[in-house]
Amino acid sequence: MTQLAPIVLFCYKRLDTLIQTVEALKNNFLAPDSELYVFCDAAKNDVDKIEVDKVRSYVNAIEGFKLLKVYEATENMGLANSIIQGVSKIFLDHEKIVVLEDDLVTSANFLNFMNEGLIRFNESPSVFSISGYSFNLNKNNQSEFYFLNRGWSWGWSTWKNRWERVDWNMSDYESFSVDRESKRLFAKGGSDLNQMLKKQMNGDLDSWAIRWFYAQFKEKGLTLYPKVSKIRNVGFGMNSTHTRGSSKRYIPIFEAQNNVHFEFPRITQIDTEMQKSFQKKMGYIARIRSKIETILGL
Repeated sequence: MTQLAPIVLFCYKRLDTLIQTVEALKNNFLAPDSELYVFCDAAKNDVDKIEVDKVRSYVNAIEGFKLLKVYEATENMGLANSIIQGVSKIFLDHEKIVVLEDDLVTSANFLNFMNEGLIRFNESPSVFSISGYSFNLNKNNQSEFYFLNRGWSWGWSTWKNRWERVDWNMSDYESFSVDRESKRLFAKGGSDLNQMLKKQMNGDLDSWAIRWFYAQFKEKGLTLYPKVSKIRNVGFGMNSTHTRGSSKRYIPIFEAQNNVHFEFPRITQIDTEMQKSFQKKMGYIARIRSKIETILGL
């Protein structure tokens, strides 16, 4: 059997969603042959510590994987630093990786999809990552999978040689910020991107994902998506730290058939029909509607 990509799971204090994440992951066909590395962030305060301790107790008792290794931070790092440092640490010994956070329920064939995709596109440097999550986009599109110019952070995988190409300090941001054409092209990946990037650079946001998306944009990279999502985000709610807005537009058609044989695209290029549908889903109107639904509790 080809060496499977290690699974790296990041968690903080949400035991309820973490249990859902782990139980679904254990039901993956390839779970018994996969290594699981769990990074537990430290509590921000004494109140959070109670919940963090519960999470750590649960995590250290996880079974059902080829190997379990738990890393417990001694001080609060925040999600961005946790993921950047955690992924980089695992890449010291591995060439590919599958990443999850503690509020993502996977389909039983999620790991099959990730590992097959990592093998298939290993020698395609333009493919920056593989996403397990997918919006409900163009239903008339017959392709089982498609490429977009933007990644997604809800259950994803990548390769060491892509990760190492990222400038986490974004040293060229100043020149980018005054380049209207570059900003226009970046926004094709979503109307939220330029605003997120600006907030990151101003210190109003602490996100690894926007820096990852920006690195992909600079290299004209692509992300492979499944038409039917292999991820459900169960993290929307009062206790969520990073999952904001109404969950309605993010509820996908979830994988039900769980096939383990995949017909990947032969050509690595953006699917223009799906890209248009994605831009509409991530456009200003959709974002405003989502904010209104959040305010009204819909």
